[in-house]
Amino acid sequence: MNAAHEASRRRVPRPWDTDWLMLRGLAGALARQAQACVRSGGQVLDFGCGTMPYRAMIENQGAHYLAADLDGAPQVRIAPDGTLPVADRSIDTVLSVQVLEHVRDLDTYLGEAARVLKAQGSLLLSTHGNWLFHPHPEDHRRWTRTGLVVDIEARGFRVESMEAIAGPLATTTMIRLAGYAYFLRRLPLAGPVVAAALALVMNLRAWLEDRITPAGLRDDNACIYVVRCTKAAA
Repeated sequence: MNAAHEASRRRVPRPWDTDWLMLRGLAGALARQAQACVRSGGQVLDFGCGTMPYRAMIENQGAHYLAADLDGAPQVRIAPDGTLPVADRSIDTVLSVQVLEHVRDLDTYLGEAARVLKAQGSLLLSTHGNWLFHPHPEDHRRWTRTGLVVDIEARGFRVESMEAIAGPLATTTMIRLAGYAYFLRRLPLAGPVVAAALALVMNLRAWLEDRITPAGLRDDNACIYVVRCTKAAA
């Protein structure tokens, strides 16, 4: 799967993707939260940009997008020690989508985000509460809702808003789907077709399960948390 295709799939997931419900909810939450912290003419740094799936979302709001990563062809190259070659207090918003669980040193990562942000700048971040092990190249953590707030606020930020994506009923269905699809896609000829058909059915089930899940249960047991923060006063 090439980078452009993966970026498109993350931004607009297809109903036969095994992570459709998760990515659909994530894209919607990011768009809502970006309305509150991305301003026209501002500088937005995507800290761990990957295939840059949310670049268009940022640029459509009139902001300047800066891609930062360890490899590939980003505009900003993250140093091996995790630091950024970016001036202090030069960025309006730091975007961090599904990166934090892969970070070994939270102090350096969140410290760099705080350093490059202007006073009262924003951090728009998402990471996993519950999900499968997925190293890229490493995978270190999963968070409870309160644990994530504590880890973020201990490192120079104040949490302003938090959205929970996919509760426990839907998440367990997605995890089972991922396992079934992994097996089916390895079968010759009809395997991928059967996997796609199964994904359609199980994604509908997961959607229905999430609709009936009480908000409090979803909030405390989410697959993904989307967090909007402001830089704490020095």
